[in-house]
Amino acid sequence: MTVARGRADTQASAPQDELLARLGSSQDGLPDAEAARRLEQQGPNEVTATPMRARVFELVRGTVNPLVLILLVAGGASAFLGDRTSAAIIFAIVGLSAALNLWQTLRSDRAVEKLRAQIAPTASVRRGGAWKDVPRRELVEGDLIGLCAGDLVPADVRLLESVDLHVQQAALTGESLPVDKHPEPGSLATSGPDSPALLFLGTSIVSGTGNAVVFASGPRTAFGDIVARLAARPEETEFERGTRRFGLLILETVIFLVLFILVVNLSVGRDAMQSLLFSVALAVGLTPEFLPMITTVTLAQGALAMARERVIVKHLSAIQNLGSIDILCSDKTGTLTAGALSLESALDPLGKPSERSLALAQLNSRFETGIRSPLDAAILAAPSASPEEFRKTDEIPFDFERRRLSVVLEGRGGRLLVAKGAPESVLEVCASYEVGGQVMPFDADASARCLESFHRLGERGLRVIAVAWKSVSNPAGYGTADERDLTLAGFLTFADPPQEGAAESRGRRARGGVRVKILTGDNELVARHVCSQVGIDGGRVVLGSEVERMDDPALAQVAEETSVFARVSPAQKHRILRALRSRGHVVGYLGDGINDAPSLHAADVGISVAGAVDIAREASDIILLERNLDVLHAGILAGRRSFGNVLKYLLMGTSSNFGNMFSMAGASLFLPFLPMLPTQILLNNFLYDFAQITIPTDRVDESYVRRPQRWNIGLIRNFMLIIGPVSSLYDFLTFFVLLRVFHFGETRFHTGWFLESLATQTLVLFVIRTIGRPWQNLPSLPLCATTLLVVAIGAALPYTRAALPLGLEPLPAAYALFLVGVVATYLAIVEVVKRRVMGRLLTS
Repeated sequence: MTVARGRADTQASAPQDELLARLGSSQDGLPDAEAARRLEQQGPNEVTATPMRARVFELVRGTVNPLVLILLVAGGASAFLGDRTSAAIIFAIVGLSAALNLWQTLRSDRAVEKLRAQIAPTASVRRGGAWKDVPRRELVEGDLIGLCAGDLVPADVRLLESVDLHVQQAALTGESLPVDKHPEPGSLATSGPDSPALLFLGTSIVSGTGNAVVFASGPRTAFGDIVARLAARPEETEFERGTRRFGLLILETVIFLVLFILVVNLSVGRDAMQSLLFSVALAVGLTPEFLPMITTVTLAQGALAMARERVIVKHLSAIQNLGSIDILCSDKTGTLTAGALSLESALDPLGKPSERSLALAQLNSRFETGIRSPLDAAILAAPSASPEEFRKTDEIPFDFERRRLSVVLEGRGGRLLVAKGAPESVLEVCASYEVGGQVMPFDADASARCLESFHRLGERGLRVIAVAWKSVSNPAGYGTADERDLTLAGFLTFADPPQEGAAESRGRRARGGVRVKILTGDNELVARHVCSQVGIDGGRVVLGSEVERMDDPALAQVAEETSVFARVSPAQKHRILRALRSRGHVVGYLGDGINDAPSLHAADVGISVAGAVDIAREASDIILLERNLDVLHAGILAGRRSFGNVLKYLLMGTSSNFGNMFSMAGASLFLPFLPMLPTQILLNNFLYDFAQITIPTDRVDESYVRRPQRWNIGLIRNFMLIIGPVSSLYDFLTFFVLLRVFHFGETRFHTGWFLESLATQTLVLFVIRTIGRPWQNLPSLPLCATTLLVVAIGAALPYTRAALPLGLEPLPAAYALFLVGVVATYLAIVEVVKRRVMGRLLTS
């Protein structure tokens, strides 16, 4: 039974048994067949699910350039005025371009969807009395689901069972601290986020476990519209900025040329419709209308290449952003270090071996319901040091402000509150310390001795946690206010050695232009020691307390100059990332914990790992199937190669095309006829674009992938303004030869220039595609095949039946010799000019 949105959370306030009955569910969950029926009826559990028809419409809309629409209108006008041959050719060429664009884009989308399916989020669901993992999008109303720490709440649910469940609802309520959630069998007093028994889409589990029934899914969730807005990236990424600026550059150039050519042709008395068609055809010729397709195909192939490197891409635009990264921020655990912690020692407050501190830590780790960290695993792996039996009565969950977790236990001797966490946070709530079974008050001398013991451990690069306790007796629930006047039992130390090859890996990233910055919650002593072992400058370590006191401009300056930040909270990490981006850096963030979600969302590229908690994977753009910086480095290089191929298309489209369009504009001033017919311009543009559909298969210079590469509008503009005129000079030379040497009439002139224009602007790709010498970095076989095929088709057209409707005719053999000379010298000159322009701008 579907619960309508707007009334779902109100109806969920009914008693548990009544709600299950309304939903047609039970404690065994839904039968598989019923769940499948409801999925068909309700649709997928996605707030922004897009029907297939809408997806196809979006793809079709993306292949239709506004200028092409104008051209279709002009083609319709030609047909209306009786020029049906021109109209048919226009429609055929535009149709072929759109079909090719759509086919390639659909094929690439299917490939990327297969990759995304590998990391599709799942939910633990009870179906037919058995628990199983199913894709989260297949949840339906009436499903029973299991929840645990780190999970995103996948729909609107009502709790049926829970153990110390705490939920982060900040995304919906603005409340920063986790709230306690527990089931209520009867009717609920409130139906919103304040209800202790209701959990909503967009929230996440901080600690504890629970079972719940889904009462609203997908767009019917109470806060679905809010969650959809939260899912959108709040700031423009580097790729989006570059695309927007490139579009403005092309738009400005097109408007200027179209207006100029139209005015010139009308002023010399040429036919208005023919002049309009000519101007619009030139605009289409200058516009890289295959750019969406070339970009999609290139990035999709990049995604496939990255998948072979065990890097999965969730959003295609993230590939180019990944290649542009010049700063990578990360925690040190599992990145610089192996992440395989082992318990080294259990000590009393003065640094002597102590079974007591280990026994208390084991009790805390055994009964806590938050995410089991590697520290907990190492503690529980040690031989048991606590013979007494306890039962848990309450828990004060971990948060990143207190940086400690407490459990309340009951045993033969009464109730005991046991806390463990970062030494600084535990020490600040201690009033005494325990040595050899004796409890003594903290005076200044004792406090100094305990701190000295802790600092000595940190200087050795050991991770340290503190353990404290106190007897409690109040029967009511416990909260953070009860974490005071504790007795320090001692410290536990853990060894987390640097990853094998971490120093070499960091060196490779440094040579690739990527600086690594460490943002860790650990203390500065441990951070400095580990960083020094892998070659990161830990001379200055900035603490979270210092970050808190800085304004944004000061933090931006410090963040750029500092490599290591210690004792930083999630909010402070978020500020550091924003500060780096404000200085023009493209920033990646690598994280896998609940606290990393804001930073993953704020970075240009959020990077997580397959084993990360749901909320971290959901916030990221890139998923590493191995937590290994070499894998990430391979992904960065793949991203640079992908954008390198996109750049080739851009440089081609804005240099050769610009030169040809400029030549046509100039020729319009002195020729007694149009320099090329509109249908010839369109055919030339279609063949030229077709030659480049295999650019995504091409190799990229190793010199290009050594450094972060970003949208360089200056390079594109300069390339257009330098290479374009070189092309125009050869065009004007061709005009002179066609008119004064060969004495061609209008049709032969059109044919001669059609062939010269197609050959030069197509074959120049072999020169432009590489920064170095073309014969040293050979193109891919598919690129060679399509490029040479297009030139061959162009050369054959004047001798086919299509010649007459296209306005072409055969040319004498002497022209072929001239054309070979023009092409050879043109390519040689472009090679010389290119090396100076690209060499200077790409390596500056």
